Amino acid sequence: ARPPAASSCCGLLFPANGSCGKWHREEKPSSFLGTKWKDTAETVIIGGGCIGVSLAYHLAKAGMKDVILLEKSELTAGSTWHAAGLTTYFHPGINLKKIHYYSIKLYEKLEEETGQAVGFHQPGSIRIASTPTRVDEFKYQMTRARWHPTEQYLIGPERIQELFPILNMEKVLAGLYNPGDGHIDPYSLTMALAAGARKYGALLNYPVQVTNLSPRSDGTWEVETPHGIIRTNRIVNTAGFWAREIGTMIGLHHPLIPVHHQYVVTSTIPEVKALKMELPVLRDLEGSYYLRQERDGLLFGPYESQEKMKLQESWVTNGAAMAMVPVLKQADIINTVGVRNYWVAIGFGYGIIHAGGVGKYLSDWILDGEPPFDLIELDPNPTKARESYGFNNIVGYPKEERFAARPTERISGLYEVLKSKCSMGFHAGWEQPHWFYKPGDEIGYKPSFRRTNWFEPVGREYKQVMEKVGVIDLTPFGKFIVKGNDSVKLLDHLFANVIPKVGATNISHMLTPRGQVYAELTVSHLSPGEFLLVTGSGSELHDLRWIEEEALKGGYNVEIKNITDEMGVLGIAGPFARKVLQKLTIEDLSDSAFKFLQSRHIKLSDIAATAIRISYSGELGWELYHRKEDSATLYNVIMEAGQEEGIDDFGTYALNALRLEKAFRAWGAEMNCDTNPLEAGLDYFIKLNKPADFIGKQALKQIKEKGLKRRLVYLTFETANVDPEGNESVWHNGRVVGNTTSGNYSYSTQQSLAFAYVPTELSKVGQKLEVELLGKNYSATIVEEPLVLTEQTRTRLQKKGGSAKV
Repeated sequence: ARPPAASSCCGLLFPANGSCGKWHREEKPSSFLGTKWKDTAETVIIGGGCIGVSLAYHLAKAGMKDVILLEKSELTAGSTWHAAGLTTYFHPGINLKKIHYYSIKLYEKLEEETGQAVGFHQPGSIRIASTPTRVDEFKYQMTRARWHPTEQYLIGPERIQELFPILNMEKVLAGLYNPGDGHIDPYSLTMALAAGARKYGALLNYPVQVTNLSPRSDGTWEVETPHGIIRTNRIVNTAGFWAREIGTMIGLHHPLIPVHHQYVVTSTIPEVKALKMELPVLRDLEGSYYLRQERDGLLFGPYESQEKMKLQESWVTNGAAMAMVPVLKQADIINTVGVRNYWVAIGFGYGIIHAGGVGKYLSDWILDGEPPFDLIELDPNPTKARESYGFNNIVGYPKEERFAARPTERISGLYEVLKSKCSMGFHAGWEQPHWFYKPGDEIGYKPSFRRTNWFEPVGREYKQVMEKVGVIDLTPFGKFIVKGNDSVKLLDHLFANVIPKVGATNISHMLTPRGQVYAELTVSHLSPGEFLLVTGSGSELHDLRWIEEEALKGGYNVEIKNITDEMGVLGIAGPFARKVLQKLTIEDLSDSAFKFLQSRHIKLSDIAATAIRISYSGELGWELYHRKEDSATLYNVIMEAGQEEGIDDFGTYALNALRLEKAFRAWGAEMNCDTNPLEAGLDYFIKLNKPADFIGKQALKQIKEKGLKRRLVYLTFETANVDPEGNESVWHNGRVVGNTTSGNYSYSTQQSLAFAYVPTELSKVGQKLEVELLGKNYSATIVEEPLVLTEQTRTRLQKKGGSAKV
């Protein structure tokens, strides 16, 4: 029942002739403790907000028996109840667009499926650009959206005025328009999902408070409640505000913090009441607020700046007009290594639009043993709630950096030496040099959609490595030691490549059961049965979890140790790399004595290091693994030894330019859980004929037999002061046919260069295509890879009397 007249409701202003449109606590149906109480379950979900209920719905619908959801109060009693309910197809990321897309498509049909009204409005939404930079951002986002199924358009002021006639058009330059966007009633949505979950056999029990969680030796759990103990195969923590308390029960700290968010609902506005159609949701990005129609009035919600926003350790308020939103650097899903069968879906800044898609995503992952697509963009970087929330509507530049709470504890032994000499980037919590300063450079972080202050310095560092010798800090690499009686057997099961012999190194890939590329690692066989595994900084926990799970599942007798924080890594690369290092060691570093892809323990000026002859630059080089406390000393002796050769620093931007010219793939770009190694051109590393039945082998044989639908190609094109970075749309004959995966400027050939996925029939060398950058299509040509031969290939050709290709 709605009050006939009042001044506020749920802490929100609302019209005198009605309420805010949300259920009040006293209006809700009485709490329901299921008539059935089970003491065993396949899955126990803790938390009855829209995320938890969505997961229960999806698991039950997919056929899982014995799904139990426990809620300590009532469904939606946490942040779900107070959400504004905005739904949007838009997301600046890559695969999170898929989460949004699925959610909206689910919500469109949920009422028909469950018989429960959801209050879903789809008037569309418009993001407003009122500066030229914001227009550039919209163009940038358009090329990243066209290769997805989402409808999205860049529209001008006239069309904006048609759609939103009461808008002051004085400063409006353009709009980003998504026709299917809108808003949904969070309570009704959750109740519809709950109805569906029950329909398919899930039990939703409340009020039932979880009082303790006890892991058992076989990987199952005991969930203790006042009503009894439930034994379950897995737990999913979807407890929102209270997720930290659930984690604490098993000794885990989930770095969540609630953030106050306020929104206001106005009384009737005559101009709104007179409209014949519902207004689209409006997002004024410079003003940092959203606005939507609420009956005959408007609902208005600002995103406060970092300085004005309020964080709160406790979710309990004093009745202010606030709905609190927990934020975890927009990272929805955390995978905690070391705890078996414990899942979390917490830290949502936008839980309503993510609920449907995340429920399906987690359900598929739990049931199939692998995620349906890659979501590494949600890796759990350190929590920076104030910055993440305060930056909600900032311009999203390429190569974006955020500086709050930096540096973290994860700094290399070189940080103090290098921090004033370079522009640092943030890689999985680590500080790592992007590029280095010289006198006359415009220093600092200067983001742009076009070439900016780092463009020329990166070219200088590129030349340094190609012509002399450079040193790079690679300490953020993820580094694991695997050893034991079954180490060879485990790695043969995990990797599609053969296991390297003692003293050798190779590039190996872990595949998913579906034959997708889960990870790429460098594998070095240090001593019989002992291996050093190295992965990219952003993949550390992602890869470690997979290795540990497989070792446990298969009962392998191995010891797995994460040494990422203990070991420093220096890379040295360039034609004079051998000459410089040879001054520091009695070890013979000649080509015949220390071959490419060999590894050994050496001493450099009395500093112990594991040296691997490999470099992602494709030039002559070594990676030097050593105790982190020795990093500064090792760096100094190398720099001193290389004075005569003109040694200097280089950063990750130059390394990326170098690797792209050599046509080296990167995990997370050219390959990930969305791609198979054959379409990615990784055939050389995949040994389908090796005896071991490695994960994904059978699926990959089927993929090969059926034939590929798309291939990774290598594109060059001329541009105007803008370069590709990946995820841009690729066109052919007026339609989008694919997407770039990564790109850069080729400093050797002075043109833009990119990898892209296109249909097989358009993948031949010489094929003409177009790449869209900032609203313009540039003519591109598929060329033979690589643009620049690796040092090893050039050396081999020269020995045979051939010529090096540049």
